[in-house]
Amino acid sequence: MNTFWPETQNIRRKAVKFAGSEESLMIYLIVYLAAAFHFYMQLNPFSIGIVVLASLSAGLFVAAILFVLPDRMGRYVELILIILISLVYLGECLFKVTLQQFYPILSGLDTAAGNRLTDYKDAVIQACVENLPGIVILFVFPVGIAVVWLFLRRNRMDYSIKRKKKVAAVCLASAVFFHLVMIGIIQLYPWEGDFTPKSLYKTDLYTDEQVEQLGLLNMLRLDVIHTVSGVPDSGVPQVRENAEEVSNEPEETVYDDNVLDIDFASMQASAATEDAAWLSQYFESVTPTSQNEYTGMFEGYNVIFLTAEGFSGYVIDPELTPTLYKLSHEGFVFSNFYSTLHFTSTSGGEFQNLTGLYPKAGFPVSMTETGKRGTYLPFTLANRLNAKGYTSIGYHFNSNMYGRELSHPNLGYEWRQATECSRPIERELAESGKPYWPQSDDYMIEQTFADYVDKQPFNIYYLTISAHLPYGYDSNMMSARNRELVEGLPYSEKTKAYIAANMELEKGLTWLVNKLEETGIADKTLIVMAPDHIPYSDPDILEELAGRSFGGSGLANLDEQDVDLDIYRNTWILWSASMKEPVEVDKVCSQVDILPTVLNLLGEEYDSRMLAGVDVLSEADPLVVFTSNSWKTDRGTYNRFTGTFTPAEGVEMSEEEKNVYVENMKYLMQCRLKLGQLIIENDCYRTLMGTGNF
Repeated sequence: MNTFWPETQNIRRKAVKFAGSEESLMIYLIVYLAAAFHFYMQLNPFSIGIVVLASLSAGLFVAAILFVLPDRMGRYVELILIILISLVYLGECLFKVTLQQFYPILSGLDTAAGNRLTDYKDAVIQACVENLPGIVILFVFPVGIAVVWLFLRRNRMDYSIKRKKKVAAVCLASAVFFHLVMIGIIQLYPWEGDFTPKSLYKTDLYTDEQVEQLGLLNMLRLDVIHTVSGVPDSGVPQVRENAEEVSNEPEETVYDDNVLDIDFASMQASAATEDAAWLSQYFESVTPTSQNEYTGMFEGYNVIFLTAEGFSGYVIDPELTPTLYKLSHEGFVFSNFYSTLHFTSTSGGEFQNLTGLYPKAGFPVSMTETGKRGTYLPFTLANRLNAKGYTSIGYHFNSNMYGRELSHPNLGYEWRQATECSRPIERELAESGKPYWPQSDDYMIEQTFADYVDKQPFNIYYLTISAHLPYGYDSNMMSARNRELVEGLPYSEKTKAYIAANMELEKGLTWLVNKLEETGIADKTLIVMAPDHIPYSDPDILEELAGRSFGGSGLANLDEQDVDLDIYRNTWILWSASMKEPVEVDKVCSQVDILPTVLNLLGEEYDSRMLAGVDVLSEADPLVVFTSNSWKTDRGTYNRFTGTFTPAEGVEMSEEEKNVYVENMKYLMQCRLKLGQLIIENDCYRTLMGTGNF
């Protein structure tokens, strides 16, 4: 007893001395930042154990390094690290609020460096104002504590060099211990659900889910590991036969399938990689869609395709936006179209619209990668129509972003934007001589019409910009331009500013339709328009316009666990003046279904098995996939968070039928989500088809 008590006292003194050391501050603040960020962003509270273990391990590892540095150097290094780590947490908070996603730093550097992030400065300022508590919690407080602790605190407890090395060794061993405990929990606990910490630990996809279930530190660490050494799990499911369901209604007319003559079995046998072999096997297993009564309805027509920035069909009004109303109600009317939010918002939305594929749910950005790699994409409208002598030009009245100077020519367009192209456009200038931000969609259309009107048949692509966030009369010049048009509307100022910004698109489409009629080609021109995404940073705008609520506490960050998926319900315009009456289409569908539907309407040859979307006018049933991997079909909606399937109104299914259907649809979802990534990485179309005109 006499020897035990002094020894206990000695251990306590050492513990107190360690707890009060300068180096231990790093442990406290890393754990604090990880936990504070997790709760401030309202992430899954059940994953806090993994978050704390990861931050303890990281804090102890950094403290071990600090203990072996000279006192003065260590103090400054520690302060710099605390500032940088706090900035990372604050930056990720603002990324999520502004762009609706967390960003891995290393793999996302190339994209960030190539984009004009100044275009988001007003939105970032707005996010900072709205998240002042977050700035205090994630930056001001930890940096303030660090300054006081490291430079103003008196009576520091100094260690000898020998003692510091011993303490550093203990810290390092403790860091390894906590890390192994965390890995053990992730790998050995019997997790349930579609996304689990165990599966997320082995992938470079679904960054938001990684942050939700593993914590920000783990996401960033895994990003570095996967960027340097690759991803251990490709995530492709085992190919099944007959997983798809097609309509059982008998057809009076037998139509040919939309397929090409490709020997997938031979391609699988000679594939250079496992992924390429899987693609061949999967394509062979897919049931193709048939041609139908609408096949070739617009064959030989001019095509004008618009991807509408931040557009929602809830903005359409018969009196305020008569042209948008006309185009959306007098052509093909898709009453259950969804513009689901996928990775990188605008670029991801474009990728779906133009390729019929889903973008990779992580870096590198799929559209950008097609340009860098020169991936063969034979089914894009431009590449198909160019083979028939069409003039294909694409326009975006903004500077280069997402590497479009490479990707869009690879899609088949002569690409025209403000910078980094062979024929730059001239943007509209304000009185100050500086370009307007954002630019006018009306101005874009009026300035470019003469560029192609005499070059029929033409295939024109417009990427609009007027409705780019943020929405305010001081931050969006197009909102300010149209302020008088919306002043009398019964909405908040932000919602009115959003409508005002979209008025430039309405004016541009009005001018375009009138010009097509004046030149006598309206009835030989097909207009296609779809959003890139909804105004995701301001879902309250959509609630006002729709006159209904879309969710509870998760609405601000579009947490699909707590948001009505009808917030993504949108408008897809498919119209020509030659149509004598509208065609109502009530199938559930989404952006990836646009390309195969339009290709069939134009009478183009393509292989329906090799796209993620389907021709909505065929007998096939589309599958709408949301960013959370919840999904919707005509037969019902699957909630990934609860693992439950709710049949649509009028659909009756037994429990056994529901279980089989859900498993089949989940399999199809997994396959279709992987197609874009694997096709790009393996240049699959080139391997299977060559570069001829098939």
